[in-house]
Amino acid sequence: MSNITSCDGRDLRGMFSAATRLLERNAQSINTLNVFPVPDGDTGTNMLLTMRAAMEEASRRPDGSAAAVAQAMARGSLMGARGNSGVILSQIFRGLAEGLDDKHSFNGNDLAAALVESSTLAYKGMSKPVEGTILTVIREVADAAQTGSVSYNGDLLAIMEVIVNEARASVARTPTLLPVLRQAGVVDAGGQGLYVVLEGALRYLRGEREEAEIAPVEAAASISQGLAEDARYGYCTEFLLQGKDLNLDAVREKLTTIGESVLVVGDESTLRVHLHTFDPGAALSYAAPLGTLQQVKVENMDEQHRDFMVAQPRASSAAISTIAVASGEGLTEAFYSIGAAIVIPGGETMNPSVQELLQAVESAPSDKVIMLPNNPNILLAAGQISALTQRKVEVVPSKTIPQGVAALLALNHEEDFETNVAAMKKALSTVRSGEVTTAVRSMELDGLSVKKGQAIAFLDGRLVIADGNMPQVILDLLAMMGVEEGGLVTIYYGADTESAEAEQVAESVQRKYPSQEVEVVAGGQPYYNYIVSVE
Repeated sequence: MSNITSCDGRDLRGMFSAATRLLERNAQSINTLNVFPVPDGDTGTNMLLTMRAAMEEASRRPDGSAAAVAQAMARGSLMGARGNSGVILSQIFRGLAEGLDDKHSFNGNDLAAALVESSTLAYKGMSKPVEGTILTVIREVADAAQTGSVSYNGDLLAIMEVIVNEARASVARTPTLLPVLRQAGVVDAGGQGLYVVLEGALRYLRGEREEAEIAPVEAAASISQGLAEDARYGYCTEFLLQGKDLNLDAVREKLTTIGESVLVVGDESTLRVHLHTFDPGAALSYAAPLGTLQQVKVENMDEQHRDFMVAQPRASSAAISTIAVASGEGLTEAFYSIGAAIVIPGGETMNPSVQELLQAVESAPSDKVIMLPNNPNILLAAGQISALTQRKVEVVPSKTIPQGVAALLALNHEEDFETNVAAMKKALSTVRSGEVTTAVRSMELDGLSVKKGQAIAFLDGRLVIADGNMPQVILDLLAMMGVEEGGLVTIYYGADTESAEAEQVAESVQRKYPSQEVEVVAGGQPYYNYIVSVE
């Protein structure tokens, strides 16, 4: 193994371009490292989109300074960060930039010191750091790099070998630190993503460059020019494939070469497919000979994004603007109907980036903004916004759609900003949230034996029921939610649920709980057949 004593900004850009390409090939497998048996894993996709944003920014810095490239990567990753994993990754790049500040070139010792900064900032970014996650991996990698720097006298390649070996071992240890991973039989998805990134950088240093460099993506506009108005998203493509002896793994593998955010669930006779691609025709042409295509839906995400960007806020006269995140036409309209100024498309597998959240804040009709993330995986990204804008921004940490609705209903435009923030945060505890979907794999978790295809229910984010009968699961879930103590039950049914079925479910709930008011809303949300709330 030859020594590499120094690298400049061009090499730094090359290392992480290679990392991005390797992450692209592994994003779907990282997505599948979901603790819960539901088809909404998005860690790989979030980290990939964050990496792409970092490299797009770096591609606009042609100089050879490592400090300049690292700063560009930090800026790009922050603005493009999606989900908790993407935000943490952006903090890692920020630490790298701080560690390489004022350096035209760097060696292994410099990288080791920078990774210590990365670890420190990543932990600072979390209010309650959890071990057995990407945080553990970056900390243990930084420690190993520091130790290696003593032995290898600054040799960058040798220290990167130490870093990658430690990352692999650290990821393997995550289930021993986090019981929920051990129960689910998976390693931490964010840690696995970081390992893949570091492995890609190492491959570049080894000279394995056949796919290391990525073609420059058309640059988005800078913040002062309107923030990525030219970004391209492609088409959200969905269909049902019916046939004989369908090979789920083979279909998924092929579709990952055609698009991103690929989800393929089902069995040998029926597959439900979802992907984001610039060529929906290629996906449909591949699938058509395999069986019969049904429920084909192709939506232009660029048009949806432009519609969002040019849409006029609905509450232009209010002194306080509220911004909510929701996925599904019905949920979007529900938030608008109760006073949201802007609803950002997003949720499971579609976490909006920091840049998109900032765009919404800057386009809000008032200088005082309250944000409702409505998803735990958006909280970190939302928390970055106040430092990026001159506007006054507070995040009410809603983790579910029902919490977001309850918070928004607590808004009183006669009160001042601080009073409203306090009231909306208090309202989060007045509602309980449940989600019902179908398990995509068999597993043992939290003392429950889950079988693929069963209806499963979550209560405030915790798996509580697994049963084959979905209507009964909903009734059992409501009982656990303390429905008799509440006055209102709201049932939001999803995109894959027929309205007639939802009405039957509501009737059964009303029969069992005649004293409660029961509302049914066509939420249109993906992945979850039902979202239910009790308040």
